[in-house]
Amino acid sequence: MISIDNFDFTTKDFVVEILVSVFNKDEQTAYELMELVHNSGSAIVGTYTYDIAVTRASIATERAKKNEFPLRVEVRKK
Repeated sequence: MISIDNFDFTTKDFVVEILVSVFNKDEQTAYELMELVHNSGSAIVGTYTYDIAVTRASIATERAKKNEFPLRVEVRKK
């Protein structure tokens, strides 16, 4: 399970881009998840096998770092 935590300093557009390109969400779902994170502090963005979850979380975190955003992506066990 992967969650994204509150991203006060990460742009909404960047979060939507990550949700679409890394987590394969459609634009509408990505926007809804981004708003959920923004309003509640975090959201589960997918449930994957452990290896896939770690890989996707790593990709999202690296992209955030390259763009100087403090986006936090966390892999949690169910």
